[in-house]
Order: sequence, then C-alpha cells, then structure tokens
Amino acid sequence: MSKKHFWQGAMFCLFAAVAWGAMFPIAESALHHIDPFWFSGTRYCIVGLLLAALLLFKEGKAAFNTKGQTFKIWLLGLFGFTIYNFGVFWGQQQLGKSGVLLASIMESFMPMLAVLFVWLVTRKMPKMSTLACVITAFIGVVFVVTKGDLHSLANGGLKLLPLLSVFAGITGWVIYTVSSGQFAGWSALRFSTLSSLYGGFTTLAIVLIMTALGIVDAPSVSTVVSIAPEMSFMILVAGLLALLSWIQGVQLLKPINGMLFINFVPATTFIISVIQGYEVSSAEWFGTLLIVSALIVNNLLSRRASEEAETKTAKSTAEVRSRLPKKRSHAPTG
Repeated sequence: MSKKHFWQGAMFCLFAAVAWGAMFPIAESALHHIDPFWFSGTRYCIVGLLLAALLLFKEGKAAFNTKGQTFKIWLLGLFGFTIYNFGVFWGQQQLGKSGVLLASIMESFMPMLAVLFVWLVTRKMPKMSTLACVITAFIGVVFVVTKGDLHSLANGGLKLLPLLSVFAGITGWVIYTVSSGQFAGWSALRFSTLSSLYGGFTTLAIVLIMTALGIVDAPSVSTVVSIAPEMSFMILVAGLLALLSWIQGVQLLKPINGMLFINFVPATTFIISVIQGYEVSSAEWFGTLLIVSALIVNNLLSRRASEEAETKTAKSTAEVRSRLPKKRSHAPTG
C-alpha cells in the first residue's frame, strides 16, 4: 500500500466515522420535533434515490438486476435500514440525552457483536483472546448503560425497552454487514444502493400504515421546514457521503485497518455532547475507554493473525515450487 493510498483511505474513513459520530446528537435535536419513524422513512428513501442515481451513472441499468436474489436483498435491507433505524432512533428518543451517547457507544460495539453473530452462524468458536475483548467491551457497555450504578440492573432502574430497541437496531446492522459477503461479484455501491432502496421504501410503507392506523402522526410542513438543516445533514453527510467515503476508505485500507476508525464515532459524539452541555459521568468515560481499548486490542490481534497466515501461505507456496522439477532447456549449447 502506497503512502498516498494510506492517507487517502485514512481521510475517507475518518470523515465517515466523524459524520456518524455527529449523527446522534444532531438526530436528537430533530427528534424533538418529528417521530423517529417518519424521520427514518424519509431519510433513507431519499438516500436510496440519490444512490440509485449514482449507480445508474457509474454502472448502468444492468446493475439494478438482482439476478434472482430479490428476496435476500430485501431481507437484508429490512435488517440494515428498517430495523436499524427504527430500533436505534426510537430507543435514543425514549432515553433522552443519555440515549445519544448510548446509541453511539453501541455503534462502536458492532465489531464485537459481529464476532458473536459469526460464532452463532458458523458454530466456529473464536479465539479466547477475541472472546476476552468481547467480554471487556460488554463490561464497558454495562458501565455506560448504568452510569456506574450496577444495582439498577436488578432493581428496574433502567428503561429496558428502549435499551433493547437500540440493541435490536444495532444487531440488525450487524446481520446486514456480515451477510453482505454473500453478494460476491457485486460492487459495494451496487449492494448499498439496492439494499437501501428496498429497505428505505419498506420503512416508508410501514410508516404510512402506522400513520393510517393512527399510531403515529404525519409531520406538518412547518415541522419538516424546522428540521431541514438536521435532515439535510442526516441525508447528505451522515447518509450519502459517509457511506460512500467508508466504502472507498475500506477499499483503500482493507477492512481490518478501516475498522480502527470506528473508535472516532463515540469520540465525536462525546465531544459534541460535552459542547452541548451534557455532563459525562466518570462511569461513562470508563466504559467508553474499555470499549475503545477492546476494539484496538482485538484489531491488533486480528492484524497479527492475518499477517501470520499470509506468511505461512507464502512459505507453503515457495516450498511447493521448490519441489517442482525444473524445466530443462532445449536450447543448443556451444
């Protein structure tokens, strides 16, 4: 990897992580005026349409052919966009100001949750060092959730339903991310576009049904105008640009390096929350430190294992080649 590609990839991933970190406090401001369901449906329908225009320009009409995988791409769109957005933003709204930090922390916990999901699906137990990192990160989440008051886990002092909602949303995104590997041969832009289109319009359909049943109220024109700055950021910056930047950055750096930048998500949220006047408790600082440390250690261990595997493969290839009979030259001598 050249230095130019490294720095380009780093800047792309950093931009995406900072945008996602800023997403939660900015969304919190909008959720005072609009319910999380209309907020989610509107956001990703527009993001999906913008991505569709970009995909049409770059890859043409043929890229919209799902090749018999319509149901699978719809299901992943449901997990990645409908369940994620409903779960995270409804839970964040119900938890209030502390939900901003918690949603961001849970976002950074995704790589650890992915380890558990892969273990569940493949039945292949991860290394003990990886499990130790997962446990450490989980302890960090507990500290953030309880703000150091561990007795609240037993005495019902926590808002359990919103917490489970955020967790369900994060789990939906993990399933979406891990399962994206089934679409080998598809560009990242193609997969992101089709899944966001199916997921976004499914979200909007559910919201319209909920509105027709009187469960939620459609936002007024004045409400939409009042949150235009926040919605513009959520659609253009945290939605479209962050997604494309992350894809480009990971392609340049490789996923194992790109994942390190996830640590900037809670860091950005912390900084913005403090600027906005939120008093971060020592338990929340400690919990976040545990999660970030676990992510970094796990990344370094994964990097070492990957390098050792590549070295072993290279040695095996060299040994096989050395055992092959050398071709005799038929060129005339003398």
